[in-house]
Amino acid sequence: MKAMILKSFGGPESFELCDVPKPVPGTGQVLVRVYATSINPLDYQVRRGDYSELVQLPAITGHDISGVVEEVGPGVTTFAPGDEVWYTPQIFDGPGSYAEYHVAAESIIGKKPSSLSHLEAASLSLVGGTVWEALIVRAALRVGESILIHGGAGGVGHVAIQVAKAMGAKVFTTVREANSEFARSLGADVVIDYEKEDYVDAIMRETGGRGVDVVFDTIGGNTLSRSPDTLAQLGRVVTIVDVAQPQNVVNAWGKNASYHFVFTRQNRGKLDELSALVARGQLRPHVGAVYSLADIALAHARLESPNNGVRGKIAIAVEPSLIS
Repeated sequence: MKAMILKSFGGPESFELCDVPKPVPGTGQVLVRVYATSINPLDYQVRRGDYSELVQLPAITGHDISGVVEEVGPGVTTFAPGDEVWYTPQIFDGPGSYAEYHVAAESIIGKKPSSLSHLEAASLSLVGGTVWEALIVRAALRVGESILIHGGAGGVGHVAIQVAKAMGAKVFTTVREANSEFARSLGADVVIDYEKEDYVDAIMRETGGRGVDVVFDTIGGNTLSRSPDTLAQLGRVVTIVDVAQPQNVVNAWGKNASYHFVFTRQNRGKLDELSALVARGQLRPHVGAVYSLADIALAHARLESPNNGVRGKIAIAVEPSLIS
């Protein structure tokens, strides 16, 4: 099978398209023909060596899969050949999704929502699971609460807006002016152009000085230290960004705030919850660009570049017929 192999840590040129043996499913495992995957910040972080102690080179990386079951191993009862499935491979525990075939444990695989294309499903599995973990499991977002979502036009942010609205929250989000209407189309109630206005000032104005119940950080920087200035009492801050430098969060004390640091855990349950939202028309990923498996280096370079012009996700069509 064809696979994109990470030969060394570094820039996008570190990938090489190679022929490698097709995997064989073991007990409790499923062999999936990969139709599509996608690119996440986690993918370029792995490629450049941020997690070098956890990745043994050469490696097949990648963290989203939508495809079709080709074969099942002994003991598998949930799936059969021909089933359309989606999932996030177990991160740092075996080969990833940049290949024509992948083997995974039955327990982490979900049945693909029928209304989503393979490109859409592959654009939702990791970011959708991340959003569910962050907003529902950790922040415990409730009906009638308010949330500030940083980077509402991005891969994670555009899903977070939809999930928060489905939970009955009032959504504030930060975007560039060019993405304001996109964010509103997703359901955002208040859109803040962060290039023209300080988001702390905007939140305090729009909430009458109360602040929001939850802040969801997808951008990093000094967000952790500034978040208390936007929070209501008993507010929660959830971040999915590596924090490289110390930050002073003393102001969180006066708000009785709690901080949550999220790294996605794989399980079928979250996929099933997301599938229910998709079926009700409350969630749909936006595919902003599509590349082929052979062009993964170009996709990485684009996602890494500032002002890349991509709304939502960059998808990878592993099955060539998916490229229009």
